[in-house]
Amino acid sequence: MSKKRKLTTESGAPLYHYEDTQSIGKRGPLLLQDYFLHEKLAHFNRERIPERIVHAKGSGAYGTFTVTNDITKYTRAKLFNEVGKQTKLFVRFSTVGGEKGSADTERDPRGFAIKFYTEDGNWDLVGNNTPVFFIKDPKKFPDFIHTQKRDPYTNCKSATMMWDYWSLNPESLHQVLILMSNRGTPDGYRFMNGYGSHTFSLVNDNNERFYVKFHYKTMQGIKNLSDDKATELKGKDPDYAQRDLVEAIDNGEYPKYALKIQIMTNDEAVKFKWNPFDVTKVWPHASFPLIDVGVIELNENPNNYFAHVEQSAFAPSNLVDGIGFSPDKMLQGRILAYPDAHRYRIGVNYDALPVNKCPYMVNNYHRDGSMRFDDNGGNSPNYFPNSFDDIELETTRKGINYELDSKKVGYYDRNENDDDHYTQPGNLFRLMSKKEQKDTVTNIVNAMSGISGEKKLEIINKQLCHWFRADRNLGMEIAKGLGIHIEGY
Repeated sequence: MSKKRKLTTESGAPLYHYEDTQSIGKRGPLLLQDYFLHEKLAHFNRERIPERIVHAKGSGAYGTFTVTNDITKYTRAKLFNEVGKQTKLFVRFSTVGGEKGSADTERDPRGFAIKFYTEDGNWDLVGNNTPVFFIKDPKKFPDFIHTQKRDPYTNCKSATMMWDYWSLNPESLHQVLILMSNRGTPDGYRFMNGYGSHTFSLVNDNNERFYVKFHYKTMQGIKNLSDDKATELKGKDPDYAQRDLVEAIDNGEYPKYALKIQIMTNDEAVKFKWNPFDVTKVWPHASFPLIDVGVIELNENPNNYFAHVEQSAFAPSNLVDGIGFSPDKMLQGRILAYPDAHRYRIGVNYDALPVNKCPYMVNNYHRDGSMRFDDNGGNSPNYFPNSFDDIELETTRKGINYELDSKKVGYYDRNENDDDHYTQPGNLFRLMSKKEQKDTVTNIVNAMSGISGEKKLEIINKQLCHWFRADRNLGMEIAKGLGIHIEGY
């Protein structure tokens, strides 16, 4: 029989009294010199790190990515360089607007972020379960998120805030329509698709550059919850999606997703009807068909939620050779915002945490900072160049040069097609089945019925105009559901 381990303080000193505090006599008072009381209470006070501003409620799992199709003509990224090659990964799913204690079945987009541990460094594909987003410029992001949080007066969620903002930003219509469909309440995380959403770029061995969108299609089939079922589960099992994911993996029912890409050349990007880097719009599959890449399998639950899921940190700035950025304005803003959020939330050394750490060699001259829990570079130089170590710059690959549309800096007006916020949402609604259309209208009516206050009719009428411009029947059914008579109809 193995010898039992001894209970100790954080510094390793053995403990003789764990549940009783040192006192004067049996009844007290307590003594300040009981140092373990201080350690235990002080640690307890600091158990919670700041909550994520968005994507606070989440679930995660480890798994593998396996290449099934050759895409080396588009990219030289090493994780794609051989059919059959496997790369370890970590995935975090999440809701977006809710707090950490919110329900998994809220009507909300779902985060679907993937960290690939590649031999060239970590690649983070930070996406959602929708191919588009509500806004196209990062300056709008804080205001948009404020509307998804709590009213500063009532401290309650406010339908008025949300619909007021959406009615004043018609670019949100495409994403709002998806959110109001049954796709806004997916049946857990195993039965929904994921998307990189933004436009990225791929570079091959010949330094040829292609624009790309990433899709990860569920291989379990798509399942959504009705609004009534989602509402029921909020009360009965607010951790429904978390429980479902953990139990499925524990039972060997490993979720799988097919990774696919769309490719657009630079010439096609120049001629595309809309700005191809506008994250509120999609690339039609008929013009840019999906290309198979590989399979993502989630097959390992983390052994500690906080250490792995809560401390995981994803950033679109984490790229590898062969994968790059694009002029997508929201992507450009996220390059700054995400690492900054991680440094605030879990400290400047967040990338050294086990879940975020690249498992291959990491060499740099970063030193010090809070929570430096490795040897901090030891006695090696903390500057570059130097005459003492053998670290050198990569010379076999060069940075990719490309031309920009203009050399002129300014706040540009959009072209006429960039303000077409209605064609794609209208097409999407017309693609839905009759039942899907009916459910979507019902969900919109229920959501807009929560608008209140003196601006109620003004906000409703502005949003109705957007629905009508997307599709006349959609506008009519929503107006009817809200009890609003439209002259001429």
